[in-house]
Amino acid sequence: MSLIPQEQFQKFITDAKNVLIFIPENPGFDAIGSAFALAFFLENKDILATIVSGKKLTENKFEFLPGPKNIVSEISGAREFVLSFDTSRNKIMGLRQETIGSAFNVYLTPEKGSIDPRDFSFILAKFKYDLIIVIDSPDLESLGQIYINNSDLFFEVPVIDIDHRGNNENFGQINLVDITASSCAEILKPALENIDVASFDKNIATCLLAGIISATGNFQKKNTTPKALSAAADLMDRGADQQGIIRWLYKTQPLSILKLLGRVMSKLNWEEKSKLVWAALNLEDFVQSRTTPESLPIILEKLQENYIDGQIFITLYNDTPNSTLAVLKTVNNELLQKFALLFGATINNDTLEIKISNSDLILSAKNIQARIESSI
Repeated sequence: MSLIPQEQFQKFITDAKNVLIFIPENPGFDAIGSAFALAFFLENKDILATIVSGKKLTENKFEFLPGPKNIVSEISGAREFVLSFDTSRNKIMGLRQETIGSAFNVYLTPEKGSIDPRDFSFILAKFKYDLIIVIDSPDLESLGQIYINNSDLFFEVPVIDIDHRGNNENFGQINLVDITASSCAEILKPALENIDVASFDKNIATCLLAGIISATGNFQKKNTTPKALSAAADLMDRGADQQGIIRWLYKTQPLSILKLLGRVMSKLNWEEKSKLVWAALNLEDFVQSRTTPESLPIILEKLQENYIDGQIFITLYNDTPNSTLAVLKTVNNELLQKFALLFGATINNDTLEIKISNSDLILSAKNIQARIESSI
């Protein structure tokens, strides 16, 4: 009798000793909160846990959450390489090592005569990690360059896929994918409770609640289900800091973000037919607000909150002197998936990035608008 995914998840976690937790390059609060909660849980079980993101998590918007010990943007020392010497005919009496410039030299002293090169073999040892958990990513390619640089790791180490999106490719050996869930945090909560309720502390509860509150827009979005509300209530009973989360997510924004939002609002355009809200930004907008294009998903969220009649929200900027990058967000996941197919783009953190080989921002916006309207 085969185990259901939740039971398989429990078995893999229980047997694990060294776990990698992968999140997208531009993670949202659901991915961050879920990853942090999982890392704390594993640490409470004396399991080594390392969170991996293709980009360093330097944004101060995550500072209000308790942070786990190990968060990296590169994987180093993942496996050992063994240089093996057959001593059945000639024993090794001594060994020393030396670094000269860029060369690392190993000196062997044989018991007799010279060393026969045929006695040497080069062996790849197993990876030191015994489990990979990917959170909030529809496929492995969405992890970015960190996946490309370590693709062999994903072929040799078991992968658990945790997601709530309908376009998830179920790429893991275990797939905890529930498209009826509001968030990854909602999926992860019962999965961890089934393993060990005693290891469920205040830090874990706060991180999971942050994921649910962010994903549901403080329980205002359509994806807010009775199950999400019940999970949130239970997390608050466990000591999650609801007021701190809401105060940080919805009442406090860095001055830089507010400045950029002001510049975006002054450039907004409204297209009635497609219910499209868009703005074209230049380098000066980022310089004067002291922000980067990585802040645009937050800006799109704010536009969505302020323009309830809008269904599609886009900001455009020149990512190179000869091209434009459009960042697109929609009011629901079905519409976002439709546009992902239309433009051949990948969904990342509830947004699309559409690359256009044209530096004219207005023309690029009109071309996108025309394609959207022809598909409606």
